[in-house]
Amino acid sequence: MASDDAEVQVRPGAEGDLVALTDLYNHYVRETAVTFDTTPFTPAERRPWLLSHPVDGPHRLMVATDAASGRVLGYASSSPFRVKPAYATSVETTVYVAPDAGRRGIGTLLYQALFDALADEGLHRAYAGIAQPNAASTRLHEKFGFRYVGTYREVGHKFGRWWDVAWHEKEL
Repeated sequence: MASDDAEVQVRPGAEGDLVALTDLYNHYVRETAVTFDTTPFTPAERRPWLLSHPVDGPHRLMVATDAASGRVLGYASSSPFRVKPAYATSVETTVYVAPDAGRRGIGTLLYQALFDALADEGLHRAYAGIAQPNAASTRLHEKFGFRYVGTYREVGHKFGRWWDVAWHEKEL
């Protein structure tokens, strides 16, 4: 999938993306409460996560790159919602965009590609947990039909303070 101006290409993630994806994620680990991980990862530590997202099936990884340079601009993924078998038709989705690539529609391109890829996977629901406040992420999820279902209050502690997580769901 490419944007209309072909500046951004979206494709399945590959092992060659590992270092760039790790660097992107580590920015959010170090600088934000978007993720509740608190210690940056090495690429070797992040490799099992990458390999758990094949090019088919319900757990996907879509990567946005700059068409000219190949630089990773962001990614979206679907992962198991919970480990118990009865949850197998539900996924948790997430999207991360490089801090200098925001407000270019990359999150929209990524989610569109992800949900297109998941369309024939027999899934029932997608869930997204959004650390609060995060108006941009909430808008993106609502754009894709997610609806708010509840908030876990003060569920995460990072940077010396408590964070709420608002949960949203989307029928697939």
